[in-house]
Amino acid sequence: MSHFTPRSELPEWCFLQGKAKAMQHTHLRDLAYDQARNQALTFQAGPLFLDISKQKLDASILNGLVRLAEAVKLPQAIQDLVSGAVVNNTENRPALHTALRLPKEGSLIVNDKDIVPDIHESLARMRSIVDRIHSRQWRGFSGRAITDVVNIGVGGSDLGPYMACQALTEFVPPEASQLHIHFVSSIDGTQLSDLLGTLKPETTLFIVSSKSFTTIDTLSNAHTAMQWMLKSKNDKQLVLAHHFIGVSTQPQKMTAWGIPDNNQILFWEWVGGRFSLWSAIGLPIALKVGMANFESMLAGAHFMDNEFSQKPLAQNLPVLLGLVGVWNATFLDIRAHSVLPYDGRLKVFPSYLSQLEMESNGKSVDKEGHLLDYHTCPVLWGEVGPNAQHAFYQLLHQGTQAVSCDFIAPIQRYTGSLYSDEAKKSLQIQHQLALANCLAQSRVLMLGDASANSDDSTPNFKRYRGNQPSTTLLLEELSPFTLGALVALYEHKVFVMSVIWDINPFDQWGVELGKKIADKMMIALVSDEKVALDASTQGLLHLIRHAEGEGI
Repeated sequence: MSHFTPRSELPEWCFLQGKAKAMQHTHLRDLAYDQARNQALTFQAGPLFLDISKQKLDASILNGLVRLAEAVKLPQAIQDLVSGAVVNNTENRPALHTALRLPKEGSLIVNDKDIVPDIHESLARMRSIVDRIHSRQWRGFSGRAITDVVNIGVGGSDLGPYMACQALTEFVPPEASQLHIHFVSSIDGTQLSDLLGTLKPETTLFIVSSKSFTTIDTLSNAHTAMQWMLKSKNDKQLVLAHHFIGVSTQPQKMTAWGIPDNNQILFWEWVGGRFSLWSAIGLPIALKVGMANFESMLAGAHFMDNEFSQKPLAQNLPVLLGLVGVWNATFLDIRAHSVLPYDGRLKVFPSYLSQLEMESNGKSVDKEGHLLDYHTCPVLWGEVGPNAQHAFYQLLHQGTQAVSCDFIAPIQRYTGSLYSDEAKKSLQIQHQLALANCLAQSRVLMLGDASANSDDSTPNFKRYRGNQPSTTLLLEELSPFTLGALVALYEHKVFVMSVIWDINPFDQWGVELGKKIADKMMIALVSDEKVALDASTQGLLHLIRHAEGEGI
C-alpha cells in the first residue's frame, strides 16, 4: 500500500505557506508601481486579457504555485479531463463537457466508442427544432405559431441557459425576434403562476429540462404547466405533442411522463448539470440567439479548451486564474470572493458562477475521503459592478474582512444594427463610464485612500485601507464567441483548484441529504404520520399546520 502524503505536507505547499506568512507584512501599494511586475503578471488568450498584478503575489509566489501544480500532476489531470478518463471518482464516470464543444470532424473515443457523432446528432436535433420554431412551423393545438417558450428547470438546467440568454440579448437574429424566452425554476410555484398569467396556452411551448427527469422542483412546475394547458384544451395527448419538449438523459422517464419521442432531446450521464449549457440543455439559448450564435459559443469554449490543454502552465489563463484562487483562499485565508462584471448583460454571470464554483468545490474531504486540513472554496457572490458600488462595495472598501474580487468588462461595446448613430454615441459614453468605474474601483481596492493622495488629517471613518486583491479580466467585446470562452475559462479554473485541493468537483453529495429530508418533511406536513423531529422543526410544523386549520 502506497504512503499517502497530504497536500499540506508537500514541500511546494510548505514553501507557499512561508511566502503567505511573509506577505502579511506587505501592502499591495508596495507592489503597485512596478512596471516589470505588471508586465510579468498580464496575459492574453485570443480575445481575453488577464491582469493579476493587483493580486498579493510576486513572481516567486507565482512560480511556487506553478511548481505546486506540477507536483500534484495538474498537466496529467488536464489530459485526463479532456480525453475521457474517469475524473469523477465517486460516481465512476468522466466529465466530458469539453467534448460537447468538439467540432464535427473531431473524434474522441470513450469506452471503445467515438462519442462525437452522438454529440452532433443531438445538435442536429436541436437545430431541427430551432428551425421549426423560428420558421413558425411548430404550431400549438389551435394551429397558431409558438410565440413564447418557457424553460422549466433548476440549477444547471436553469442558470446556464438563463445567464447566456441575458448576456446575448443583442444577438437575436431576425427570425427569432418575435419569440419570447422565459425561465422558471422556483419550487413554490409563484414564478410560474405570475408568468402563466401573461401567456396564451395556444401559443406557449414548455421545455422540461432535467438530467434525471426526477427533480421534484422541475416536475412540480411541469405538472402545473400541464394543468394550465389542459384547462384550455382538455386533450392531454394533443397538448403534449404540441406544447412540451423534454431534455434529459432518461428517455424512458420522459416517455413515461408523456413526452413523445419526437419531442425529446437527449444528453449523457457524463455531462454534469452545472456544465451542461453546451448540450441540449442549451436549447433556450439556441432559440434566443439562433443556432449559428449557439455554435459560435461552442467555438469560443473549444478555443479555451485548446488553450487549457495545450499552453504551458505559466501562460495558461485557466490555470493562472485557478492558482490565484487557491493562493487567496487557502494560503492567504481569504474566505470570500466577489465577481463584478461591468456590463449589465452579464448580470446573471455571478449567480451562475456561484453554483459552478461552490457546488463543485464546496468540499471538505479529499478524493480518498480524508478530512482536509486547509480551506477550499470561498463564499462567492457578485453583482453588476455599478449596481454593487451602491450596495456592498462599502464592505469591500471599509469592512473588517478580506475579500478577493474579479472585475470583468468588455473593451468595446457591441451595438450592432439595433441602434441609431446617436444612440450608439450615447451607449459608447455610458460604456466609457462603466470602464472608468471598473478601473477606479479595482485601483482603490488595491491602494486604499492613497489612490486619492489623502493626508493623515483625514478622519478614520473616511479612510480606505486598500490591500484588497483583485483580478481584472477584459474581453475584446461581449459576443457569443467570447462568452463561450469566458464560461469555459471559469469551468477550467474550477477544475484547476480542485486538483490542487485534491477534491472531486464533479459530484454534489452535499445536495442529496437535503432532498431526502425534504421528502420526509413532506410526509409530516400532509399526513398524521409521526416523524421524529427536533424541537424547533416540531414547533414550526405545528405553527404551519395550525395556520392551515389542520391541527396536529
